[in-house]
Amino acid sequence: MSRPRKPTLPLRDGVGASAVFCPPGLWATMAAFLVERLPRVADWPERLARGDVVDDDGRPVDAAYRGNRRVYYWRHLDDEPVVPFEERIVFQDEHLLVADKPHFLPVSPVGLYARQTLMARLRHKTGLADLIPIHRLDRETAGLVVFSVRPQDRDAYHRLFRERAVDKVYDAIAPAGDGPWPRVVRHRLMEPDTEQFLQMQVVDGEPNAETRVDLVERWAGGLARYELRPLTGARHQLRAQMNALGLPIVGDRVYPVLQPHENPPRFDAPLQLVAREIAFVDPVTGASRRFARDTATIVAS
Repeated sequence: MSRPRKPTLPLRDGVGASAVFCPPGLWATMAAFLVERLPRVADWPERLARGDVVDDDGRPVDAAYRGNRRVYYWRHLDDEPVVPFEERIVFQDEHLLVADKPHFLPVSPVGLYARQTLMARLRHKTGLADLIPIHRLDRETAGLVVFSVRPQDRDAYHRLFRERAVDKVYDAIAPAGDGPWPRVVRHRLMEPDTEQFLQMQVVDGEPNAETRVDLVERWAGGLARYELRPLTGARHQLRAQMNALGLPIVGDRVYPVLQPHENPPRFDAPLQLVAREIAFVDPVTGASRRFARDTATIVAS
């Protein structure tokens, strides 16, 4: 049996269409079904009236409910915060796009953010509807993010990061600490089952987080610039490990003390953590690639 055709629907401000399957049922109207299935979207009747809920061919769906099909809509948040900083494309070819992400901008849609994300902005800017990030970077962290341009390449690039075949370098500003430097720090990080769920906890056991830390220069006021080279990829690894050393990164609202959520968010005290460089052997082309915030180097295989 052949798979159903995947529709090609246009981006709206860089946001792709989301799908909802309509099962057989007794809903009288499409609005009644959508309100029940996705209650956090408050304006379904208005969206339907505007023709903003469509079928596989991009045609507005009727008001009456009909099951055994998919319908599509574009995520839109009326109160989405506007992030007042711009991303920058560092490199682009037929396989990859590398962008320098500003602080506070999420990489992908999450929570309050749909259009104000790096992925949506880049899709809107380039017209590349299939652009997908192949690794993550915290919303608060600035720096390099690598995107796959073509769907057929994604698995190879994702595997590259899963297998830790990538060299990454970060800069961080934190209190100046005693050496020796450089040093490799190892911890076991776990997510706690508490209200402090955003904080990774250092616990006993076999390490699952490993980072090479080097103090590069000491600054006035008791601060220093560190170079961080993660050898693993645990959640919040750099932030949690620097905090475990007694050297929390300047501007961190999670470590050592979880700060309350701010709505609207503030943009005046960024986390002083930047993804400065990334390098790997390209699994698609075989070339050695190294990207920095101001340069891109490619050496053919």
